[in-house]
Amino acid sequence: MSLGFPVIDGHTAFLAHIGYPTYSFKAPLIYNPYFAHAGINAVVVPMACEAAHFAGLLSGITPLANFSGALITMPHKVSAMRLVDDVSPVARVAGACNAIKRDGDGRLVADMFDGAGFVLGIKSKGFDPHGKRALVVGAGGVGCAIAASLADAGIAALSVCDVNTPAVSGLLQRLQTHYPNVRVDATPPDPSGHDLVVNATPMGMQDSDPLPLDIDRLDANTFVGEVVMSREETRLLRLAKEKGCQVQVGVDMLFAQIPAYLSFFGFPTTDAHTLRRLANITY
Repeated sequence: MSLGFPVIDGHTAFLAHIGYPTYSFKAPLIYNPYFAHAGINAVVVPMACEAAHFAGLLSGITPLANFSGALITMPHKVSAMRLVDDVSPVARVAGACNAIKRDGDGRLVADMFDGAGFVLGIKSKGFDPHGKRALVVGAGGVGCAIAASLADAGIAALSVCDVNTPAVSGLLQRLQTHYPNVRVDATPPDPSGHDLVVNATPMGMQDSDPLPLDIDRLDANTFVGEVVMSREETRLLRLAKEKGCQVQVGVDMLFAQIPAYLSFFGFPTTDAHTLRRLANITY
């Protein structure tokens, strides 16, 4: 195989990358060059699936003999939990998943890697969340996963903001159950007094989007993390850098979690550095 897009033939296994919309998808631009480089006969295929059709799509593709698994992204990370047979402890705490595979018995198993990828990313940049205060804006699938992984990494206090009050309440209850030593609360999008601020919402996919938090109250010593991957630098990150903040772009979370993804799906794995070297990321 040549470096770039893998050759597809009658033996090719596929990973379905399911979400909507798909224009911000970056995983195929990382996995597929790696598969080609490593001689792995597999391909990641984006599937633009709106919420109303998700259950039908999943039930239709999972029986296929060359189905290796599915990468799950918004808006399906929470609803996918109801469509599987088994859920990892991490996904259970997060209340969402971003990976589904079929095990040897034909059962669908769900796991969640977003939070671990985010935490690995910020740690690689020198930010240790242990004992710190964090604000997570967004209590959807990725926000819940990041909150759970920050709690697991020893965050001292965690504030969560989302207009979906039941989602926030559910997340806080799960965090209190599994991480009773972490102080948790629901809060408005005020970054003041926090060591770490995370935008875990889709706001930022377009420059015209409103900012997810009050940028005027952002301190220069705060680390700002982003999950939006449609562009390398969102307006939030640009303004945060102007204030002197250290930042993490959305795609960094993806690079950090893919080695664990590969192991989950049973493919030969690699490291984030190799994935970055091979990737063909465009914006």
